[in-house]
Amino acid sequence: MKAVILVGGQGTRLRPLTLDIPKPMLPMVNVPFFEHTLRHLASFGIKEIILSSGYLGKQFENYFQDGKQFGVNLTHIIEEKPLGTCGAVKNVQNLLKDEPTVVLNGDILSNINISQLLDFHKTKKAKVTLTLYSVEDPTAFGLVSLNGDGKVSEFLEKPSFDQITTHWINAGIYIIEPEVLNYAPPSQNYSFERGLFPTLLKNNEPICGFPFNDYWKDIGNPSDYLKAHHDILEGRMQLKSQGEEIKPGVFAGKNSKISDKATIFGPSVIGNDCVIEDNAMIFSYTTIGNNCHIKSSAKIYGSIIFDDTAIGESCVIKGSIAGRKVQIGKDVHIENLSILGDEVIVGQKNVLSKGIKLYPKTNIEKEQIRF
Repeated sequence: MKAVILVGGQGTRLRPLTLDIPKPMLPMVNVPFFEHTLRHLASFGIKEIILSSGYLGKQFENYFQDGKQFGVNLTHIIEEKPLGTCGAVKNVQNLLKDEPTVVLNGDILSNINISQLLDFHKTKKAKVTLTLYSVEDPTAFGLVSLNGDGKVSEFLEKPSFDQITTHWINAGIYIIEPEVLNYAPPSQNYSFERGLFPTLLKNNEPICGFPFNDYWKDIGNPSDYLKAHHDILEGRMQLKSQGEEIKPGVFAGKNSKISDKATIFGPSVIGNDCVIEDNAMIFSYTTIGNNCHIKSSAKIYGSIIFDDTAIGESCVIKGSIAGRKVQIGKDVHIENLSILGDEVIVGQKNVLSKGIKLYPKTNIEKEQIRF
């Protein structure tokens, strides 16, 4: 069985983090998000994986190479132009066997049981099986209505509140029979949601919905990206453990030097080669990347700190994200899902408390911002 993973998007809602790195390569508890997807598929015996990328696609190839170190055989396809969700799979149709194929959106974090999904697909004799997940507010997603025997009866993309008739959404994980790609036009930007699936319904091809209650999170925006980290640290989504558990719920990587006078609350993760100075405090649901320096009396609450970043003395970071190689000076306050892109410099005594976004290599002189 093969899988096709779609990672061609630009991740615009996660800017400035995604200006220099594609969304599926962003760290998820100090491991590229996409690595978790590969390992999950491999755990179900899916070893032949096609990666369809576009934006900054070479980064996937450089990091994952042929996939063997992750237990899979990875084929890289970089789109010359955006082809959409279905168009990207149509583009690799010649690489697919005449057997069910898993298709995943590359920004979905889930521990869905692929074996159960495949059994359902075969039992229903479906041409396409969509995974369905229930959410409170489905207006940002595609609604899927089912009839009595589990077949899809209607699709509605990003409905208004008065159009909501169900809370089952398209969860972005499918099993398809490759023959359905014959309905898709070649070399065109074409989507599953607005193109292929409605076309299949019109042609009375059997499409089934597979509701599931396993963990699922779309990490497409900063709030959900941060929440996914919290869920992992809380144990709602089991991933490969990072480092050694140095106290209950606190994991630290190799060669990290943590002062006996520092205070760290679990669940939290500290990467390799970090320095945590005297009286620093790291609170629950925080992830510190590799080679980070947390200086004396700094306080970090429920935040994500990428690799090679330094947090100055007496700083306070709350519910925010700092990119790679960020330098934060003394007595800086950063709160409310503020996001600092790579190589940002924030001078001492600045206050960023309104969800501000700083683009890569921005340099804020001392005492310039207080909002």
